[in-house]
Amino acid sequence: MEMKKALLFETLKENTVKCNLCNHRCVIKEDKRGICGVRENLRGTLYTLVYGRLIAQNVDPIEKKPMFHLLPGSLSFSVATVGCNFKCRFCQNADIAQMPSDRKGMIMGEYFPPETMVREAEKRNCKSIAYTYTEPTIYFEYALEAAKLAHEKGIKNVFVTNGYMTPEALDMVAPYLDAANVDLKAFTDDFYKKQCGAKLEPVKETLRGMREKGVFVEITTLIIPGLNDDREELQALAGFIVEELGPETPWHISRFHPTYKLTDTPSTPVATLTMARDIGIGAGLRYVYTGNAPGEKGESTFCYSCQASLIERWGFTIRDNRLEDGKCPDCGAVIDGVGL
Repeated sequence: MEMKKALLFETLKENTVKCNLCNHRCVIKEDKRGICGVRENLRGTLYTLVYGRLIAQNVDPIEKKPMFHLLPGSLSFSVATVGCNFKCRFCQNADIAQMPSDRKGMIMGEYFPPETMVREAEKRNCKSIAYTYTEPTIYFEYALEAAKLAHEKGIKNVFVTNGYMTPEALDMVAPYLDAANVDLKAFTDDFYKKQCGAKLEPVKETLRGMREKGVFVEITTLIIPGLNDDREELQALAGFIVEELGPETPWHISRFHPTYKLTDTPSTPVATLTMARDIGIGAGLRYVYTGNAPGEKGESTFCYSCQASLIERWGFTIRDNRLEDGKCPDCGAVIDGVGL
């Protein structure tokens, strides 16, 4: 399997290259890789090392992404390669996302071309392809080609992303991207720097860009005790969503469990999730959900106009869906989303 020339880079002097795929904009010397560990400079040309090299493929409920307002109850063909451009200390998929950095540049994955991916999605009755588990931006060339083919077949494309792509990358993929769940991991630069090795502002810019380009966005925030659970910070985050993305933007507040490099941090109390949900609703958000806490009221969709229960969930399973042509059957309010 040949390596594929990367998109979005420029060659500088002495065979150094600048990668313009994500907002790290790595300047990479010859024979070196960028922060993601999967893009390498060979003789002044940048190559992707993961094109077509699938490390994970599953058929998941779309709710697992989590996407609650895109084709509820449908299946999504979910794929990933190794690698990530973040170094989150709480990474839930570190075995594949951090493989290159944790295992001396190791890259694994079976060849699975874009055509096969789309064909498999059709065969398995998936209404969408979710580029997930690791960061889809780092396998951009692969995801973009698959997204174009899926788009032609009427299959929706979903990025589950940290939102660190450059405006140039977003411009390229937006025509084929139907929806995205973007991790807004916190609302301080200090958190992003210390916990992820990144910055907050580029994520906010991506969110604004997606809204402008008509990509339907849902947001997820993993609440970690003592790190991003401050009430004022959550109020600021919820205010940003309402004011700059719109009150129709679903916000998923997810429960943290000890993992990777944060094994000494306790699980998030359910009461903290409830507090955050109340903050979101109080800020004016129409749809605020709690995740990783099955059985909580915050798993279900309610009408923002009359508060009627519309979609009742338990975990990723829909128990009841009362929507009629995307509207509340009780008051007629139009519920925001894609294919409701």
